[in-house]
Amino acid sequence: MSTNIKYTKPTVVAEHCCNHMGDLDLAKKMVKTAADCGATYAKFQKWEPSVALSESQYNAPHPNSSHSFGEPYGIHRKNLEFTAEQHVELQQFSEDHGIKYCSSVFDKVSAEIIIKLAPDFIKIPSQKNLKLDMYDPICADFGGDIHISSGMTTGEQMEFLLEELDKRNALSRVVLYTTTSHYPCAHENLFLLRISKFREMYADKVKGFGFSGHHNGIAADVAAYTLGASYVERHFTLDRTMKGTDHAASLEPQGLSKLVRDLNNVHDALKTRPEKILDVEMEAFNKVKKSDWDALLANRS
Repeated sequence: MSTNIKYTKPTVVAEHCCNHMGDLDLAKKMVKTAADCGATYAKFQKWEPSVALSESQYNAPHPNSSHSFGEPYGIHRKNLEFTAEQHVELQQFSEDHGIKYCSSVFDKVSAEIIIKLAPDFIKIPSQKNLKLDMYDPICADFGGDIHISSGMTTGEQMEFLLEELDKRNALSRVVLYTTTSHYPCAHENLFLLRISKFREMYADKVKGFGFSGHHNGIAADVAAYTLGASYVERHFTLDRTMKGTDHAASLEPQGLSKLVRDLNNVHDALKTRPEKILDVEMEAFNKVKKSDWDALLANRS
């Protein structure tokens, strides 16, 4: 672990993804619950399926029919979508309940919609991070940060992408996430040391670093924060047994609460110890050790 990491308070992003099943009331319940758990952001997704998907992808059957919300796949995606007006409603609802709103975008049309809401950041998911047409309006018309996931992305591709963002004068607004695009993801496939590699390569170029996890448990998230990922994003659900493919890789409320608690506790612990007996140790020191130290000092004099 590098000792030059500045440990800011961790930012926990509750990714609502499609776990709301296209139900606005359920989405609002998720927002309120995520806020109660202490998350910083409730993150949604915005798709325009006819733009984000190729014709063959749109017309393909859902790969797991038991989790389909319509056929073909493009209709499934469409049935999970909220309108621009509903995103405005979700943003206001989030603010009213003490949590910030943000969104991922999967195509240029969706990017232009979310830009108008002016969230703190817009997220580019791993599967779409090489779609350069999305970056044009985001870089030109959006003043917030640009969070980019690096799943399914080689080092060469990342270099190319960051060069493109530099050309658009947006590199200093980038937060670069380490992630693996597998759901749920085995711990041996998380490759957390990519966080350290990204920091070594880009710390003086981008704004910050994050970790987006799709694994079980929360231990790896704490490790990611310790390695320098100040943003920790986890998929969130009210019930992992509900219909939909993402629930199995998501945290339920108890897990999200524990994640927030543990990250904040580790943040408080990551400090350099002063060269003295701590105030909280003084009672024990005086009881069991002071006499030894006084004797040593007396023998030295």
